Amino acid sequence: EPRTGCGFSKLRIIDLSDNRFTGKLPSKSFLCWNAMKIVNASELRYLQDVLSPSGKLLMTTYDYLLTMNIKGRMMAYNKIPDILAGIILSNKSFDGAIPASISNLKGLQVLNLHNNNLQGHIPSCLGNLTNLESLDLSNNKFSGRIPQQLVELTFLAFFNVSDNYLTGLIPQGKQFATFDNTSFDGNSGLCGKPLSKGCESGEAPSNEDHTEGSEESLFSGASDWKIILIGYAGGLVAGLVLGFNFSTGIIGWILEKLGRQQKATRRRRRRRN
Repeated sequence: EPRTGCGFSKLRIIDLSDNRFTGKLPSKSFLCWNAMKIVNASELRYLQDVLSPSGKLLMTTYDYLLTMNIKGRMMAYNKIPDILAGIILSNKSFDGAIPASISNLKGLQVLNLHNNNLQGHIPSCLGNLTNLESLDLSNNKFSGRIPQQLVELTFLAFFNVSDNYLTGLIPQGKQFATFDNTSFDGNSGLCGKPLSKGCESGEAPSNEDHTEGSEESLFSGASDWKIILIGYAGGLVAGLVLGFNFSTGIIGWILEKLGRQQKATRRRRRRRN
């Protein structure tokens, strides 16, 4: 962390892997790395040095060689494109939570925090990193659910949260449909595709952005239901078949709604008589 002010505002790639750094992730630095906040570059350029010997401006381009662990494999760059933005802080002893300030780096393409002692929940604000192509959070101590918001990362080609303490249903659809079981192995509490372990009855995807108690939020997952059949005859629910089981709250809402409809029907019949 810089002690005063902001440092390295033009930084686009930081690779401190396989060192002996410890402590928390540099949350204040994430606010300072302005170059990583830029999503689009006007034209493709490569990193270069600008020299001014004898007061004369001279631009010299150097062929920097960079090797990075991207998308699960080592990739070599003979030249470094200045649109590339990555944070590689793997194989260290960083602890604590992922700070929310990292979500400001919207130009970030690679985030590798593999093999640390990070803990807490995976923050849903990582879903704001819409340019992200590779996310490696494996071999840490993360707990809780995988945020549903990560499904919206449409450029995400590599995802690894193996060997943590994650629980619940794995988000489904979009890029998550392309990840195999190795992305999720080592989390005994996870269930659902692509793992062979099914979820227990009543397990349903969570979405922190839902408004509790609203009818819209109760049925926001309707696109994932295979069949919805609600029959009503003589005041009884004739059938209810879903692609996944209703939670107790949703069933209660349906029965309450049907009860109100039944009472209204009875009142109309009495008026006619």
